[in-house]
Amino acid sequence: MDKKINVVIVDDIKETRNNIKTLLQFDNRIEIVGEAENGQEAIEAANTYMPDIILMDVNMPIKDGIKATEEISLTFPNISVIIISVQGDQEYLRKAMSAGAKDFITKPFSGDDLVNTIIKTYDIGQIRRQKNSQKNKEKVSAKVITVFSTKGGVGKTTIATNIAVSLAKETGERVALIDCDLQFGNVGIFLNVPIKNTIVDLIKESNEFDGKLIEEYLVPHYSGVNILLSPIKPEYSEFITPSHIEKIVNGLKDKYHYIVIDTSSNMTETVLTCLDLADKVLFVSTIDLPTIKNTKEGIEIMESLNYSKDKICIVANKVNEQYGIKIKDLEDTIKYPVFANIPEDNETIITSINKGFPFVLTRAETKCAKGILSITEKLTDDQEQNDKKKSIFNIFKK
Repeated sequence: MDKKINVVIVDDIKETRNNIKTLLQFDNRIEIVGEAENGQEAIEAANTYMPDIILMDVNMPIKDGIKATEEISLTFPNISVIIISVQGDQEYLRKAMSAGAKDFITKPFSGDDLVNTIIKTYDIGQIRRQKNSQKNKEKVSAKVITVFSTKGGVGKTTIATNIAVSLAKETGERVALIDCDLQFGNVGIFLNVPIKNTIVDLIKESNEFDGKLIEEYLVPHYSGVNILLSPIKPEYSEFITPSHIEKIVNGLKDKYHYIVIDTSSNMTETVLTCLDLADKVLFVSTIDLPTIKNTKEGIEIMESLNYSKDKICIVANKVNEQYGIKIKDLEDTIKYPVFANIPEDNETIITSINKGFPFVLTRAETKCAKGILSITEKLTDDQEQNDKKKSIFNIFKK
C-alpha cells in the first residue's frame, strides 16, 4: 500500500483520542491527520482534511456522532465513517448504518482490531469508488436470482434477505429485493423496515413500469438494499398477475445489478414467472426425507421446463448430519450437486429474525453467515465470468 490512509479521530474525551493515536502510531499504513471533540467539529474536520476514514464516537456534546455521520455521508460520500462506541447493541448498529457508517467497532478494542477495521473499510471504499466510476461508463448488467423451495419452513426468506444484504455489502453494487410471496411474505419483518408502499400500491399507479417509477415504491434498507414489499393482506395478491411481475423485474434491470426475488413454496403462475425470469434459482432444501422428496419433484418440474443444470442451484440449509442423512444422500437422491450449504444455527437465525437484523451484518463470524458469503462469492464470480464473455463477444462483433 503506497498511499497512507488518512484518519481523523472524533471523541469528546482527550484521553480516548490519545489512546487511539497510540494504538495506530506504530502502523506505517495509517496517518492521523486531525482530531475533533464533537460532531460539529467532525464535519468541519471532514471539510478541512478530506480524510479517507473518520473514527466517530457516538455520545458527544453539541452534535452526536450519528447526526454527524449522516451529514458527512451525504456531503462527503468518499469519506468512510467507522463508529466507535461502548454501546454494542444492535439498535446502535442499525442507527449507525442508517446514518451511513461503513463499519462499527465496540470499545474497548485492541490495536489489531482497530487497524484491521480501518484497512478493510478503506479497501472496500476504494473498490466501491472504482466500480462507481465504471458504472458511469457502462450499462448495468442485471442478474436475477430467485430463491425458491417446494416446502415451507426451510429458511427461504432468511436466505433471500441475507443474500441481498451480502451482495450489497460485498460488491457495492445496487441490489433490489422483491417479496413475491404475495400472500404471506415476511421480507419486511425479517429486515425490520416500515411498510410505506407495497407492490399493490405500485400496480395501482400504472400498468407500465419503468425503473424510475418502480423506485418510488421501493423501501430502502440501511444495508443499501431497496425492497419491494408484498401486499399487507393475503387477499390483495389476486390483483397481481405474472405480467406485472415480469414488467417490474424488467423495469428494474436498467437500474440494478442484482435483483433477488423471494417466492412462496407453491408453483403458481406468478412463481413460475419468477423462476423463468431468473438467471439463477437458489433451490432451498433441508436434509430431511419429506423435504428431499419435494425437492426432487420440484427439480423434475424445472427440468420439464427445460431449465439448464447451471440455472438450478441447490442450497442445503440447516445442515446437521447427526440426524442420519448426509449431504451426499441428498445429492444421490435428487441427482444434482449441492451448490452451497448453510450449517444449522438456530440461536443466530432466530435472534436475527426476531430483531430484524440480517446476521451477515451482525454475526458475520458465524458459520451460517459464512455459508451465505460463500453463495455470494459464487454468484459474483459467475457474474464476472459472464461479463468477460460479453466483452469478448463485443470485441469480435466489432
